[in-house]
Amino acid sequence: MRTRGRMIVAGLAVAGLIGAAVAVTTADGAERPAVTAAAAEEGLGSATTSGPTAPPGATASGGAAPARQTEPESEPNPTSGPVRARPSRVVAQAAPASVEYLRGRYGISAAEAARRLALQELSAPLAARLTEQVPRSYGGMWLDQAAGGVLTVGATDVAAVQAAVPDVPDRTHVRVVAVRHTLSQLAEAAAGVAAALDASAGSDVVVDQQANEIVVLTGDRIAADEPRLAEARRAAGVPTRTQARTPATSVQKACDPRYCPQAPMRGGIRLDVPRDDGTVGGCTTGFNLIVGVREAYVLTAGHCVVGGRHQQVDRTWHQFLGPKVPVNVEAPSPALAENAYPYDYAIMPYQTGALSRWAYPRGATAGPSLVNYWCVSDNKQCATRGSRDVPITGYVPWKDIQSGWVVCATGSAYTPKAGELYVDSGAGAGYVPGTRCGEITGKSSGGIDVRICARPGDSGGPLFTEADGKALGILSNGDPGQGACTNPNERNFYAPISTILERANARSDPRLRIRLATSGPVDGPVAR
Repeated sequence: MRTRGRMIVAGLAVAGLIGAAVAVTTADGAERPAVTAAAAEEGLGSATTSGPTAPPGATASGGAAPARQTEPESEPNPTSGPVRARPSRVVAQAAPASVEYLRGRYGISAAEAARRLALQELSAPLAARLTEQVPRSYGGMWLDQAAGGVLTVGATDVAAVQAAVPDVPDRTHVRVVAVRHTLSQLAEAAAGVAAALDASAGSDVVVDQQANEIVVLTGDRIAADEPRLAEARRAAGVPTRTQARTPATSVQKACDPRYCPQAPMRGGIRLDVPRDDGTVGGCTTGFNLIVGVREAYVLTAGHCVVGGRHQQVDRTWHQFLGPKVPVNVEAPSPALAENAYPYDYAIMPYQTGALSRWAYPRGATAGPSLVNYWCVSDNKQCATRGSRDVPITGYVPWKDIQSGWVVCATGSAYTPKAGELYVDSGAGAGYVPGTRCGEITGKSSGGIDVRICARPGDSGGPLFTEADGKALGILSNGDPGQGACTNPNERNFYAPISTILERANARSDPRLRIRLATSGPVDGPVAR
């Protein structure tokens, strides 16, 4: 942002899965029927489960069935030390949102939801008890909501585990089922696979208790084409599968504006801009735009690339000092950038090859255009909703924007701490980049006057309505200030999005048809 009266170019280890049934084989290798919530009217019934295949993209590898182990006689008495549980009504009173989730998802009563939450609460101490008392038989547990809120306990020796839990509360909803491998065997196998791949058990190689197998997560520390992977899986001795840690079509949610090099491009993240004199400034992305038929552009402040130290063609980067991710390049047409408030805008295409990084993943369903809503300590509204993305649904013309509206703005200004490698935008020590909300105080500047804290480096950042995702403007200039936000009456001034679009379209080739994007950038075919 530029201060009023003088211009400052912004200087810049065990995964317990709940829900669907899974394929489990008994120690003799035979498949058994599925257990349902209606099975076995008595306290603890013996049953087996069958269920889903591995997740899409996962590959499986079998393991030899181990010899059945029996519990040592020196183990503690398995019937001693009953597991205690709080009354279900007490648990439900402390978790109203959880009750409502269960009621809405599974169509059950409030009383049934309370029962399930109480059973959930006792499952952790029960798991600890079984791990201690019957480690040679206990095969993990999971709460099967789809089957009626049944706590399912895996066992290689069903009788031994049943004997360890005769006194568990809500015992009609606890089932012991036969599995091939104990939890300790799976954990030991996971540790072995992780060691063979120079990875970490519990984060790179995990235990899926419900499937009674281990999962090797690829795409991060372990490459999908890791040459040692096949042998490590064969040597595990238990069933394994590989699975991408992050699905190819997944999208990161709200992100720290300083460190957000992942798709999709959203308003409110950092742009570093090298200047002609060798220094580097910082600005913020505003909104996604569409130019022509369907070309993706990004809007930021014009003074970020137009001015005395910007006579050459500017390029923008995210995290310029590393990993230096390419973003935009200054458009060749002078009509797409100005530096004269309220005409303070730069409409920038992507650098060659950069769009593929910032677009929604290939094959993903076309997603919305987003603004980053990143919580900061002085934004009290974050206490209830937290960081998130706000989909942009359109814009409000400047003539219709009213004083008194409560609006929000996101910026990426930052001054690094000692020893920290990051471009200093001139924000001053103590300022935290993110989203703040405040009030429109007028339009006498020819733009949008707001009472929201901002610092050099927030320039170009979006101003928007939180409730319905309407774009309003981008930051241009304001009151001088550095460091933490301490002035509740600080004023800053935003160039209206409608003014920018009208101006840019009037000055450029009519075929460009510059417009606000309500869907995010795409690279290649979009799944429908």
